[in-house]
Amino acid sequence: MNPICTPKEALQKLEYFCAYQERCHDEVIAKLQSLKMTTDEIDFIIVKLIEDNFLNETRFACSFARGKHRIKQWGKIRIVNELKARHISSTNITLALKEIDPEEYESTFNELAEKCWNSIHEKNTLKKRKKVCDYLLRRGYESNFVYDKVKMMELE
Repeated sequence: MNPICTPKEALQKLEYFCAYQERCHDEVIAKLQSLKMTTDEIDFIIVKLIEDNFLNETRFACSFARGKHRIKQWGKIRIVNELKARHISSTNITLALKEIDPEEYESTFNELAEKCWNSIHEKNTLKKRKKVCDYLLRRGYESNFVYDKVKMMELE
């Protein structure tokens, strides 16, 4: 298996790759494997990227949580699951969730729930309730929030 580029060239490519946007270790390893680097070269490059502060898993987790909540309006459960899928440590996941402002989280949830409730034109209340609940749960919001909010909206 011949490498596509030398370890020095790979390091430069990965420095640019990590500087462009926050990356997790899994993404960097996948990129290095696509460049046909050996395990030793991968380990060396990752250590170098961490030392030079191009790769920081805590920074990635915090940035990921903020971005997915603000831009895609994901709930905490979905964010946690996505971070776990990227093999982020539970310590970093806890720190990342602290990045989400509780008031902003609640207002985003309420806006999303209201918007969804008003957009569904279903005569059958049970079906409408199920559609709204499914949507909010898919988005990763906590089930107790979802069910309480749907009950409130039903009474309005």
